[in-house]
Amino acid sequence: MTAPAAITRYRSVFISDTHLGTRGSRADFLADFLRRNAAEHIFLVGDIIDGWRLRRGWYWDRHHDEVLALILRHARNGAAITYVPGNHDEIVRRYLPLGLEMAGIRFAAEAEHVTAAGKRLLVIHGDQFDSVVRYAKILALLGDWAYTAALVLNRYFNIARARFGYPYWSLSAYLKRRVKEAVKAIDRFETALAADAAQRGFDGVVCGHIHHAEMRMVGEVLYVNDGDWVESCTALVEHWDGRLELIDWAARNRLSFLAPRKAGAERDALDAAPA
Repeated sequence: MTAPAAITRYRSVFISDTHLGTRGSRADFLADFLRRNAAEHIFLVGDIIDGWRLRRGWYWDRHHDEVLALILRHARNGAAITYVPGNHDEIVRRYLPLGLEMAGIRFAAEAEHVTAAGKRLLVIHGDQFDSVVRYAKILALLGDWAYTAALVLNRYFNIARARFGYPYWSLSAYLKRRVKEAVKAIDRFETALAADAAQRGFDGVVCGHIHHAEMRMVGEVLYVNDGDWVESCTALVEHWDGRLELIDWAARNRLSFLAPRKAGAERDALDAAPA
């Protein structure tokens, strides 16, 4: 059980691409993060629930329930939660003109956040700057299928590696780094987002979408991608002095991607924790 004193409190937390509803989602790791961290502002930066998978099948376990319960608990405890939908949960976008708000969670196409250091950040999922998603959705769907297949292949490959004493290794992350066109696409994505933020007068942009955690200056604009909770399991946090930090939760806590997912301990801790 996580004691209340063990909770780390930040000014802001940014999370994206959890893809709840899929087997690839590390909802168990995310639940652990949400139990042990809190913030005044929590931004859910798109692809939180994977609506695309509704067409082909749905996966939901206790860890997925726990993630939703913890998000709602943060809202009840006073956190200002903003949900910026992405392309996988794009069905929510049709209701945004209605000023949608549910259980203390505000929904918006994009958001603005001003850090404690006075920096204006544009918060946006980022699929609007992905030409494949915008103009060739069938290719995006095929790419999603290929990514899912790579995750399955990656799991069996890492089971074999573990038997020989080798650490976890991500096939899809390796391909993104090594395939020339993928590297070019990531660079175009980052440049386009930074340029848009600069044109609109922002000091920085926080996004998700491409499952590639990154924080760097692109020209005069700070570009931050908070990663995902499928493979990298990363989040962006803002400290009380306005300093931004990318946290690799799996690496920091030495969480194993190959270990069996626990079923009951986390739920017991959630039920026992004070509201």
